[in-house]
Amino acid sequence: MITRMSSLFLRTLREDPADAEVPSHKLLVRAGYVRRVAPGGYTWLPLGLRVLRKIEQVVREEMDAMGGQEIQFPALLPREPYEATNRWTEYGPNLFRLKDRKGADYLLGPTHEELFTLTVKGEYTSYKDYPVVLYQVQTKYRDEARPRAGILRGREFLMKDSYSFDLDDEGLSESYRKHRETYIRIFDRLGLKYVIVAATSGAMGGSASEEFLAEAATGEDTFVRSTGSDYAANVEAVVTPAPPARALEGLPEAQVHHTPDTPTIATLVDFLNRAGLGREFTAADTLKNVLLKIRQPGATEWELLAVGLPGDREVDMKRLEASLEPAEVAILDEADFAKNPFLVKGYIGPRALLDNGVRYLVDPRVVTGTAWVTGADKVDHHVVDLVAGRDFTPDGTIEAAEVRAGDPAPDGQGTLVAARGIEIGHIFQLGRKYADAFALDALGPDSKPVRITMGSYGIGVSRLAAVIVEQSHDELGIVWPRAVAPADIHLVVAGKDDALRAGGEKLAAEFDAAGLSVLLDDRTASPGVKFKDAELIGVPTIVVVGRGLANGLVEVKDRATGERAEIAVDEVVAHVVGLVRG
Repeated sequence: MITRMSSLFLRTLREDPADAEVPSHKLLVRAGYVRRVAPGGYTWLPLGLRVLRKIEQVVREEMDAMGGQEIQFPALLPREPYEATNRWTEYGPNLFRLKDRKGADYLLGPTHEELFTLTVKGEYTSYKDYPVVLYQVQTKYRDEARPRAGILRGREFLMKDSYSFDLDDEGLSESYRKHRETYIRIFDRLGLKYVIVAATSGAMGGSASEEFLAEAATGEDTFVRSTGSDYAANVEAVVTPAPPARALEGLPEAQVHHTPDTPTIATLVDFLNRAGLGREFTAADTLKNVLLKIRQPGATEWELLAVGLPGDREVDMKRLEASLEPAEVAILDEADFAKNPFLVKGYIGPRALLDNGVRYLVDPRVVTGTAWVTGADKVDHHVVDLVAGRDFTPDGTIEAAEVRAGDPAPDGQGTLVAARGIEIGHIFQLGRKYADAFALDALGPDSKPVRITMGSYGIGVSRLAAVIVEQSHDELGIVWPRAVAPADIHLVVAGKDDALRAGGEKLAAEFDAAGLSVLLDDRTASPGVKFKDAELIGVPTIVVVGRGLANGLVEVKDRATGERAEIAVDEVVAHVVGLVRG
């Protein structure tokens, strides 16, 4: 196929778009792959759509090879199935809700577990029908509060979601393994650098859960690795190793101290170290109590919640929210404190919380026998040596504190190092959450019903285009891997005379006859403009028909390495075919 740039619907830009923050957003817009329509909504232009379709092709080939069967659901969905699983409310403001002309409630599908489950229930009744894997490549909708980074975080995006249906947990484990291996093949074919990390399931529900994260400094997800093992996890899924409990005997009694003007951890530690208490204090010796309010899906009233953590740690809102899902979470404001005068801001301690029925969850490091400096529930007063398990008993633990480089790894091997990534895939062992909601059963060989168990597996297809650019670009533009490039060859006619134009057309026809796709720059623009566009657009092999043609030579440039070679014009097709087909 030959695509002539003189007639291609394409306009490249020399300046970065004003709203672009990350390289992929800047380059995909500048190179004419996408155009913004609204916040979080983008048009795929001809070259961009080619890349997107090639990514889809890789995904489909591997899904089909593992035995998946493709189907297609509508994006406009009725409320009732999502009401049955409580996700009509659990999704909160992220869901696009609308009414039809008759007043019936609908939503734009953010994910399709309910529909897949109902479809299988409607078609299959016997154990002989299972296992089965169904998938679709379909547009999803989520009302992101802050759509950003171009197609990396949009309100409308293309996703591959697949679902496995098995008779037992062993079958689910096998389906999960097959999907994991399939995802590895997909991302390897796309040339991505990625890690597989332990993750949380969130509103999806289920047990085992792993994310595939593409390594990128611009990524929104922080993950950690162990220096002593292959442990890796999204920070939301990190389980803090709890120290062993300590004996209560012989510990000093708790004492309240007047600590004027110490509403912060830093001022408190400074005061204690000047107070002559006979020992050195650090922020890690203090117990910081953070007040929140949470609201369960469908509830109208907020509930107070206190989280206690060592004073040298900050609350990580992502970890906190993941621990409390599906509840909505907010920090208390001044009006909330005014309604609850027992909360003495800056001096809150466990006693007032527990005496007033406020649920109190603590960091796993707060174990029996540990002694803390914390608020005494009175302005300018703190209590020293308040011992967990003796002087207060929390209601439970919560993973809410930040995870830091150097923390011990949860598997006990080595310490943690942090990096950033972009989620490109997520796999879940859902279990029976959705099968229970819709009574998805198969009649077993003993004529008794067997409750089906499910897995859910997603890939952000449109996001992958941006992720590839994040990992594969330079100061000149995009550098596409061959698997998804919009063409095999970018053929530049570097001149306006008839001989060069004829030579370019002839060579393009020969490449086409050899089965290669050609992006032919036959425009009347200057060679400099054409070269800049070729670098920006990022086709991996650039062939230049220029002055050397008079001597029977053309230039072949590798976009990734910048290496150039002059090749005889009658040998260049075979040479480039070798490059493209490896």
